[in-house]
Amino acid sequence: MTSLTAQELATQPDCWRRAARAAATARGLPLPGERVAITGCGTSWFMAQAYAALREAAGQGETDAYPASEFPAGRSYDRVVAISRSGTTTEVLDLLAALRAGPARPATTALTGDPETPVMDAADDVAVLDWADETSVVQTRFATTALALLRAGLEAHGSLPEGVKSVAEAAVDAAAAAAEPLPEAAPGAEQWTFLGRGWTYGLAQEAGLKMREAAGAWTESYPAMEYRHGPISITGPGRVVWAFGPPPEGLAGEVARTGGVLLADSGTPDGLDPMADLVRAQRLAVAVAEASGLDPDHPRNLTRSVILTG
Repeated sequence: MTSLTAQELATQPDCWRRAARAAATARGLPLPGERVAITGCGTSWFMAQAYAALREAAGQGETDAYPASEFPAGRSYDRVVAISRSGTTTEVLDLLAALRAGPARPATTALTGDPETPVMDAADDVAVLDWADETSVVQTRFATTALALLRAGLEAHGSLPEGVKSVAEAAVDAAAAAAEPLPEAAPGAEQWTFLGRGWTYGLAQEAGLKMREAAGAWTESYPAMEYRHGPISITGPGRVVWAFGPPPEGLAGEVARTGGVLLADSGTPDGLDPMADLVRAQRLAVAVAEASGLDPDHPRNLTRSVILTG
């Protein structure tokens, strides 16, 4: 029987297409020139990292990303965007309340999957992606759909960084990523290191988190250029390095000398969009979990939302 997580992650191409349409009328998406902070927890924070780097590379304004629990008090922004699938995450709600009560009072926007939650009243504007919400504890389609919406917002204002595909093109790649066989070396590896540069570093962080959450696997993630400053010592026979986007010059040879395998199939004109490559990493997490006798729908020590009490 196919896991619920696998079923939900396979729907991402259609979710991204809908997000691209929704961006045209969504309220509260950052405007060019605004100084923006984007925040969330866990997976949402990694999507925030990806968007922040993508927006700055597109020349649309200074953009910072923080986990909600570490948002810098007193720093001034025109707009703060919070991502919360459940709409109930304690740190996100606390941050939005503090921003509303504070002296700077930036405009706030929330992206959520559930319109019946406290975040609806906590932000000035809310984009409800309930059609991308999930039953699964482990996030897949909601997170990438939130990023697709924000990415489409950049397109709507006329600019994406050079070499970055449109959301519509990314959705085509995602359909291929959801259907094609996984890279041969990946499922049987004993350790995985995910790398990214610029906006794809957030995707690398998220790929590592998916493997830890769903499969309890030994994974690490780094900026691609930093990988050679120590973390490469982890790599060896039976271990995989997975790069989101083109790897730095010389990295392929260095990984080969360790006996490890480098997977670098995204971010080029003929390769997968890196966000679509994340779909493959999600599928890998499910496959490794199942091969280990784990149920990806019931990850250890996790709940769908973190609500702090006391």
